[in-house]
Amino acid sequence: QVQLVESGGGLVQAGGSLRLSCAASGRTFSSNTVGWFRQAPGKERAFVTAATNTRSGRITYYADSVKGRFTISRDNGNNTIHLQMNSLKPEDTGVYYCAVDSRRYFGAPVKESQYSYWGQGTQVTVSS
Repeated sequence: QVQLVESGGGLVQAGGSLRLSCAASGRTFSSNTVGWFRQAPGKERAFVTAATNTRSGRITYYADSVKGRFTISRDNGNNTIHLQMNSLKPEDTGVYYCAVDSRRYFGAPVKESQYSYWGQGTQVTVSS
């Protein structure tokens, strides 16, 4: 079992930055794939970014809408996953969820079904 707790959400003006954190506890050593999803008001939860360990090293993936603005990182020493969000836009508003899975994937892990453990979410609101 893995427990995930997100933090760092809040209200920010367009163009600003936020850094989300996801603290993991439990069997974190088996989390080969970590990701962030978001759910905008009235919409389904959508993929934002992920990082997965492969035999060649770690590979990161980003949704087109956040490329160049968001960065996923992982602090293994503290069992924490971060999402640095820069140049925020009102359309980035939503509840952000972190998720992990023990599996390694070939190709971007963009489906919710590819993750076994989820956090409770943290609200990000970007005002125009």
